[in-house]
Amino acid sequence: MKLTRVSLAPFYVMVVWVFLASCVSCQRPHVVKIGAIFAFDSVIGKAAKPAIEAAVSDVNADPRILNGTELKLIIRDNNCSVFLDSISVFQVIAEEVVAIIGPSSSSIAHMIGEVANGLRVPLVSFAATDPTLSSLQFPYFLRTTPSDSSQMAAIANLTDFYGWKEVIAIYVDDDYGRNGIAALDDELDKKSAKISCKLPLPVGFDENNITVALNSSKLRNTRVYVVHLSPDPRLRIFKVAQKLGMMTSNHVWFATDWLSVTLESFSAKDQVLLNSIQGVLGLRQHIPDSSRKKELLFRWRNMHKKGSIDSPLNVYGLRAYDTVWAVAYGLDKFINDQNNVTFSFNHKLIDMKASKMQIGKLKVFEGGAFLRKEILQANFTGLAGQVHFDASERNIVNAGYDILNIDQMRVRTVGYWSKDFGLSVSPPETLRRKKYSFSLLDQRLQTVIWPGGETEKPRGWVVANNEKPLKIGVPYRVSFVDFVTENKSSHEIVGYCIDVFMEAQKHVPYDVPYSFELFGDGHFNPSYNELVNMVYNGELFAGDQNGYGGLLQLPLTSCLTYEHLGPVEEELDYIREGPSDPIVAPGCMVVAPNCTVVVSDDTVEEQNCTKVALDPLVVGVTHIMAMVEGQTAPSSLLWPAGQR
Repeated sequence: MKLTRVSLAPFYVMVVWVFLASCVSCQRPHVVKIGAIFAFDSVIGKAAKPAIEAAVSDVNADPRILNGTELKLIIRDNNCSVFLDSISVFQVIAEEVVAIIGPSSSSIAHMIGEVANGLRVPLVSFAATDPTLSSLQFPYFLRTTPSDSSQMAAIANLTDFYGWKEVIAIYVDDDYGRNGIAALDDELDKKSAKISCKLPLPVGFDENNITVALNSSKLRNTRVYVVHLSPDPRLRIFKVAQKLGMMTSNHVWFATDWLSVTLESFSAKDQVLLNSIQGVLGLRQHIPDSSRKKELLFRWRNMHKKGSIDSPLNVYGLRAYDTVWAVAYGLDKFINDQNNVTFSFNHKLIDMKASKMQIGKLKVFEGGAFLRKEILQANFTGLAGQVHFDASERNIVNAGYDILNIDQMRVRTVGYWSKDFGLSVSPPETLRRKKYSFSLLDQRLQTVIWPGGETEKPRGWVVANNEKPLKIGVPYRVSFVDFVTENKSSHEIVGYCIDVFMEAQKHVPYDVPYSFELFGDGHFNPSYNELVNMVYNGELFAGDQNGYGGLLQLPLTSCLTYEHLGPVEEELDYIREGPSDPIVAPGCMVVAPNCTVVVSDDTVEEQNCTKVALDPLVVGVTHIMAMVEGQTAPSSLLWPAGQR
């Protein structure tokens, strides 16, 4: 039997090829690049840059993570410019980075987010808080800081806690400002409150822009302000408000977390600026104390003494540090799962022939979707607290906010806000350990010092500026002149009804600008129906949403003279079904011999319409329904004296 010799060479070649291929696929890369893009010279950037560099150094020194792989940082300064950032992002991505940390600006994040989508590079921001960045439009955008939706919920909770139903919003007119205030509008709506006026400021606003905006707000009755700006070391908004006399006890000022970040950046010589923000309430991201946080603060102080850094560490510096670790943990898991760090050309970019920008050289990160998934699954305790993402919106799960109150030269923490527990005087982590059961009735804060140094809660509104006085219609009659008429010599409006009005006005705890408007020619008795129609049409009443209407809306449902008197039930039915559009305001009075209406102050705290006993000669029925922004005050029927 003859044996045939078979060559095993092809088999051995195949085995060696499979072995080498498997070795290549499992081999850990020696170096992996990550990018970082933000404004170095901003309040946030001054703390973020050294924090990111320290985090990269710490990751590389820790053998428990990325063992055998070095993390290399490619960092660029965008100088707070969308134009310059559009160049920087391509420069960074051309270095074949697997993730980008930043930016610190929401407007810039919108632009980079589109690039990150196209090249499948996860974009992880530590400071871009615009809520719309969580939309499905930006699947590769993640953030290790809370969305502004969270702090706007806290602001809405504060306004509701103190009983204010309207606020004036002041914000920078960009994606960050507009979308943040839109979130505030949504949160206030849940509390049956609203933004009565929006005052946008240009991106590069100056003190003149602020002055114009604040002066325009004086024509409104609302005195509760919510300020949503970028960090401003000069605190210009409050400096101008102080000059305009708007930091007094009649005003309420809320600031989102831009103020706390600004204050954290202050040096000792800057503390004098606290005088301009007496009584302001602000938010600060709640950061639990930890040994790791204290260690970094100790290192930070040493670097500051050596002159290697010139800015204090703030909350966004802590967030930036944690962001590097979140990317590192995701990358470690990505590599351990035997994924390769590989890039490929996009043929559509090559076909663009954009030689000057060299767009054709940009590569798509093939493992971008997998790395994004691994980062979203990160769950560790960082310097700023627990780092854990809400997978649906790709935001970090928010720990809550500290409620800050500026009292003279001190910044006091008067309470805390969290989604789970609302407002409390104990930190959220303490309440969780105690397994605290949340109730709206348990919400409380420590004593707040308001503008002007007062501890009593401000009313939050005033009667609008004298430029829009309350117009009071006065019938110019030829009979019953003792009730109301014009003095022929002095041309003053006098009479019994005027005396009642003047006396009632003394009990109103604020100034009511008004003017008497004669109705009729004095030769014939005017038509009361026409007078009421003029009130209905707004000809004799200056109360609108810019003036009195936001304070107290009083639909005049019926004004009846002796000619209209009938069975009480009939009149009440007429009143209930009558028109409700005509509006009068606090202190308003419709003056007529047979019908006198006096309305005094009716705030949220004191809902007691004043009842005025009329002279027996005045025969009439008047019914007023008082409605205070979502609440119905007790109504008062004014009957002829002795007939109640």
